[in-house]
Amino acid sequence: MADPVRIAVLVSGGGTNLQALIDAQTAGKLVSGRIAAVLSSTPDAYALTRAAQAGIPAKAVSRREAGSQQAFEAALERELDACGAEVIVLAGFLSILSEDFTSRRPRRIVNVHPSLIPAFCGKGFYGLRVHEAALARGVKLTGATVHFVNEIPDGGEIILQKAVAVRPNDTPETLQKRVMRQAEWKLLPAAVEKVCGQILKEKNRKK
Repeated sequence: MADPVRIAVLVSGGGTNLQALIDAQTAGKLVSGRIAAVLSSTPDAYALTRAAQAGIPAKAVSRREAGSQQAFEAALERELDACGAEVIVLAGFLSILSEDFTSRRPRRIVNVHPSLIPAFCGKGFYGLRVHEAALARGVKLTGATVHFVNEIPDGGEIILQKAVAVRPNDTPETLQKRVMRQAEWKLLPAAVEKVCGQILKEKNRKK
C-alpha cells in the first residue's frame, strides 16, 4: 500500500476550514491523505496557530513581502517542494493563483467556496460578499461547493456540493456561519478524502 497522500493547506485567515481538516484527520475520517504543511499568505493568520497546536509544520509566505505574483508563487513552490505536497487545499486562501501555477497541477488543487457554484462565484466573490449577494438576490437555498482549481476563478470541476436553507431573518453573518457549519466543514474533509483516495488507488495500481 502506498503512503497517505501529502497535503499542503494554503490559508490566509482564521483557519476554520483548516480546523475541520485537522479534526477529520484526528477522528480518522481523513485517512488517505495527511496534512504535511500549512502555508499562510499573511504572517499573523490564526490558522498558523491552529497548525502549530496540532503539531503540523506551518509557515508564512507573505504575498506582500514577495512583491510580485511571480515571486510569491516561486516562494510557494519552494515550500511545496520542501514538504513533498501532492495535493494542495485552499482553505480560506485569498490570493488568486496564476494560470501558470494551476496548469502544472491539474486535479491536484482543491478549493472550498461558500455558494452553490455557478451561483455567486468568480472574481470578487469571497467571504461575506458571497452571502450578501445571495441575500440580495433573495434565493431560498445556498450552500457550499468543493471544486478543483483551474485558471478560471471558481471555474474548475465540481467535486462535492451541499445545499443550505436561507432563513427569512438571515444576515450575511448568520448565513455565513450556517453555511460553514452545515456545509463547508463537512464537505471539505470529505472531498479531500475522496481526491486523496483516488490518487492512492492510482499509486497502488502502478506498484
